[in-house]
Amino acid sequence: MDAITEQLIRLALAEDIGTGDITTDFLIPEGETGDGVLVAKEALMVAGTATAAACFTFLDPNCRVEVMAPDGVRVQAGDVILKVEGSLRALLKGERTALNFLQRLSGIATHVSRYAEMVKGLPVRLVDTRKTTPGWRVLEKQAVRTGGAFNHRMALYDGVMIKDNHIAVSGGIKPAVETVRKFISHLVKVEVEVSNFEELDEALESGADVIMLDNMSMEDVKKAVGIVAGRAMTEVSGNITDENLRIYADSGVDVISSGALTHQARSVDISMRM
Repeated sequence: MDAITEQLIRLALAEDIGTGDITTDFLIPEGETGDGVLVAKEALMVAGTATAAACFTFLDPNCRVEVMAPDGVRVQAGDVILKVEGSLRALLKGERTALNFLQRLSGIATHVSRYAEMVKGLPVRLVDTRKTTPGWRVLEKQAVRTGGAFNHRMALYDGVMIKDNHIAVSGGIKPAVETVRKFISHLVKVEVEVSNFEELDEALESGADVIMLDNMSMEDVKKAVGIVAGRAMTEVSGNITDENLRIYADSGVDVISSGALTHQARSVDISMRM
């Protein structure tokens, strides 16, 4: 588990427990043990089991967690996802936080799996964006992979993406690309966002490795792919929905990026029974 995820889990537990669980601490004798199960209440794809398990083990290092449905597995209503056994106080205090993680991450995986199925068999890669819950990025991007899609850059540090505001303050696409190439490794790709054919021509002239066709119509996307003609990787982004995803996937682009993979996913219904 990476340091950011561990810090996030501990922060979430501290946020919920605060100075103490005044219900559990007054009702449950210290040292009493028990067990429980986390159960799906609807059909879903599981994601986030390790994070949910940590919510209990951080509170009780001796807690035993058994994963009954690993990440990536589809379950039905009534199926057990996790079994937990340990300090009864720890189980009750960790319940809500564990469910929050499991419901959110499983919701993303379930949502993404539906999108991934729509482009199955096509030579296009479906990827997420940086439109993630602050602090949750590692977890949410893992859930995207669990659901069958791929990740775009993780953050600002692992890929160059020259967007409209960068272009505006740099005096154009070509000077922006030329400047950034002076500083980055030859192993780092440069992606440029374009919204019209004039910008597309400039991006090609500048030698961009990836060209993002931002909020372009289907007709313009197809025309742009023809103009690029394999000289750069093409990516389409903006207003991608389940209604038009397959259409864009058939346009000849290499990559489809969609923030909806994360920010439009709903939490699924999972409960804990003691």
